[in-house]
Amino acid sequence: MVVKKTYPKIVLLIFSSSIIFILLYASLYYYNLKVQEQVYADSTQQFQSQIAQLLELNARPPAVYINNDTNWDEFGAFIRKRDTVWYNQIIAKELGIYKADYMVAYDAQKQFVTHTLTPKINSKLRIPPQAMTALNRKGLSHFYMQTPYGTAEVFGASVHPSFDLHKDKTPPGGYFFVVRLLDAAYLNTLQKLTGAKIALQNQCKPVDENTNIITAQIILNNYDNTVSGCLQFQRNFEVYFENTTTILYLIIFTFFVNLMLSLMLTRNWVYYPLHLIRNVLETGDKKSITALKNTTGEFRDIGNLFEENNEQKKELVDAKIKAEESDQLKSSFLANLSHEIRTPMNAINGFTDLLMTTDPPQQEREEYLKIIDKSGKNLVSIIDDLIEMSKIDSNQVTPNYSSINLEACIHELYETIKITIPKTKKVMLCINETATLPQRNIVTDETKLKQILTNLVTNGIKYTENGTVSFGYTLNEEKQELQFRIEDTGLGISEENQKYIFDRFKRVDTDLAIREGGLGLGLAITKAYVEILKGTITLNSIPGKGSVFSFTIPLQYDRMPVLPQEPVKLVREIHTESTATVLVAEDDNINFLLLQKILKLQNFNIIRALNGQEAVTICLEDPTVSLVLMDIKMPVMNGFQALEIIHSFRPGLPVIAQTAYASKEDEERIFSAGFTNYITKPLDKEKLFVLLKKYLGNGNAVV
Repeated sequence: MVVKKTYPKIVLLIFSSSIIFILLYASLYYYNLKVQEQVYADSTQQFQSQIAQLLELNARPPAVYINNDTNWDEFGAFIRKRDTVWYNQIIAKELGIYKADYMVAYDAQKQFVTHTLTPKINSKLRIPPQAMTALNRKGLSHFYMQTPYGTAEVFGASVHPSFDLHKDKTPPGGYFFVVRLLDAAYLNTLQKLTGAKIALQNQCKPVDENTNIITAQIILNNYDNTVSGCLQFQRNFEVYFENTTTILYLIIFTFFVNLMLSLMLTRNWVYYPLHLIRNVLETGDKKSITALKNTTGEFRDIGNLFEENNEQKKELVDAKIKAEESDQLKSSFLANLSHEIRTPMNAINGFTDLLMTTDPPQQEREEYLKIIDKSGKNLVSIIDDLIEMSKIDSNQVTPNYSSINLEACIHELYETIKITIPKTKKVMLCINETATLPQRNIVTDETKLKQILTNLVTNGIKYTENGTVSFGYTLNEEKQELQFRIEDTGLGISEENQKYIFDRFKRVDTDLAIREGGLGLGLAITKAYVEILKGTITLNSIPGKGSVFSFTIPLQYDRMPVLPQEPVKLVREIHTESTATVLVAEDDNINFLLLQKILKLQNFNIIRALNGQEAVTICLEDPTVSLVLMDIKMPVMNGFQALEIIHSFRPGLPVIAQTAYASKEDEERIFSAGFTNYITKPLDKEKLFVLLKKYLGNGNAVV
């Protein structure tokens, strides 16, 4: 019943709208005449305003330049000394900057000093003294004057010291004028900018009334406000009203034709679709939905929406299931995180308690200490992975591109990883040598590339008990890509697990994975690094036969040829008989105790500072301090502030930062602050000794 009433209402609305339209149409012709007059007046006024603004903008740069020059102390000295050599070397060369045809300078007594001639103005122009007198009041002037060469635009300024920016504190030390002719070239430039025809007249003439042309006139005033000329701009008025009446007749004719068509088509386009919608809403009839989809316009969209509604219900159910799975994954990840943190902590606390409460034999004691050391390193690795994943999620990790010797990088990585393979594993690590070596260095992020390769190679070693792990690269010059391949003959990964192997909330829970531990973030970080380097990574694996990880990054050559790289030297053992004094700036007692015990092994003299302020005082008062180990985060004064003060009076003193911040960005901040080097917490004793040897010299440190 409701649908039957809708169509008559629409018809009534059409007729009502038609009556209103006819009434509006009757008044449109009269209104059109008034609009024509108003549009012409507004266009003329707007054109006049645009021309005035354009001329003002055109005059602004010379005014700024002349104001700056005449507030220059050297310019004032030139006027007083009449140093024409300085003028010709400095000011005369600014003729092009001013876009001027003539420049002239006068002294404070309004006497000619010097001028700059051009082919357009090749003789001396006389500036009236009254124009200089006017400058005594304003400091700057802009006027037009008649010259033997034609009408000219003149910029003038009085000369004052640099401290008198407003030219009102000191009397003029001279006068400087810049002149440019309003010649054909000048007028052509304005004509291109405005799109108007320009005429230069002695006086402004009355404007002929022509509704097809709009005119703007600019009066050119002299320094005393007398008229020196007039610029007349004329442009076609492109708004035409001649055909308005004809257009109105066409509109009314079209309206009646449209009215008849609307009445005919409304039934098919409105009444019939509304009837279908009613059937769908009341019965859910699928045939009505299909028929509605075959209509036109929004009703077709409504039909699609009806059809999509059922699909959305199904999608909502699927989304709910996925959300529940995601929550389960996060819960599983947190449970795994708790387990992985508690496992090394259990070993650290348990074996520490055994060492404190029992007196085990020396062999067992050493075994306990090795377990504690390994557990501590595992805990640090877990924390590093969590921090790095957090930085990746917050977009704090960016590539740091540099030029690297790729071949040397691969072999260096090989040597580094090779010595870390457990002796219990029968794994052979090898490099797949490329057939074509790069002839120049490669531009990429060396740190992230090494981390990607290290993660993938060590991952292969982890899951290979007996077999080979190989890695290498090939150059694809055609695609401009570097293609890396890491292959192992280990356990392999099932097809089901391959779907989420790079996800951060999942880990392949095999017996070996559980035994080896870890959060499963390594491959997620690896994939993120590859994408940061604008590359892609893929996996092919067969359970029981092994896995192949492949990734590509853009191939970009450095302009420099490949440079030889010295092999990495690994420090095995360090001994010393040092008597050097080391200042340890550390507020934490436990950290200081650890450093004290380590440094005592090398017989260093140790002084402690509890904060940055104490470190500054000790360095100032004790000249025997040979090196400073500076904690970054301390009370009273932090390490950065203390370093700045210490280097102000002892710039050559080595200062090594000790910090828990270990990212690439933190490293850059430390070196940019001026630290000699840095070492991260937890401290590595051997790395610390290497740094001490490097900066204390052979006479005071290790040999």
